[in-house]
Amino acid sequence: MSRLNMKRVLITGAAQGLGLAMARSFAQEGAEVVLTDLDGIALEAAREELASSRVRCRSYVLDVTDIDAIDEVRSALHHDAGAIDLLVNNAGVVFGGNFLDVPLAQHQLTYRVNVEGMVAMTHAFLPDILASPRGHLVFIASASGYVGLPKGTTYASSKWAAIGFAESIRAELKHLGHRKVGVTTVCPTYINTGMFEGAAPPKTTTMLDASQIADKVVEAVKRRRVWVREPWIAKITPLLKHGLPTPVSDFLSDAFGASSSLDDWQGRGKSES
Repeated sequence: MSRLNMKRVLITGAAQGLGLAMARSFAQEGAEVVLTDLDGIALEAAREELASSRVRCRSYVLDVTDIDAIDEVRSALHHDAGAIDLLVNNAGVVFGGNFLDVPLAQHQLTYRVNVEGMVAMTHAFLPDILASPRGHLVFIASASGYVGLPKGTTYASSKWAAIGFAESIRAELKHLGHRKVGVTTVCPTYINTGMFEGAAPPKTTTMLDASQIADKVVEAVKRRRVWVREPWIAKITPLLKHGLPTPVSDFLSDAFGASSSLDDWQGRGKSES
């Protein structure tokens, strides 16, 4: 997609953090943004902020784990404005802590939001993407989707699932001949949104800036790039993980601080990505 002017972009988890940053970046390219989030108060504040800058935007309160609600939002959006051209699956939660210290209900909620919500949104809106002259799917995963993450077991594994789902959808669309649809998977390390407050980024790196990652996502969509991996260490992580013997990759994970990165995590407990 070379130009985003007049395209309609739906972003889940868009009331704050990376979701709101991406809304700003897409809007700067002339896109109409559709914000969805479970937090209605924060969502309205985000919509008002964008509207005050003359951004074409609308918002819908949405729980991505509620299939009926997803269908209702899609119907409402079609009635209010029309179909979307781009879907950004961004909504997510994280509950840090040793596996047995985290209640099972929170582990299960992580999968419901980060995996099942992503699948449900894609299933509902993919027909719109396919009907668009140049549709695009964006999946916000994580560099932790390539490695084991102590104290973030279900979060990291949910992002493994996000990467696998995105790659499978991309391969299927290509196999079926839908070459006009782009798919981009985003795998950053920790971003300074508050979601991972207290977490330690990999050694030799710093916390990523949400607005900079958002700009890279928009650029990837425009250039139809398959991957956004930031910073440099995320670019080589797949090679290190899968191209080296397990003891060596485990050593490097410890050496770069990945294994201990959530030891002092505070976060917001339950937050949109």
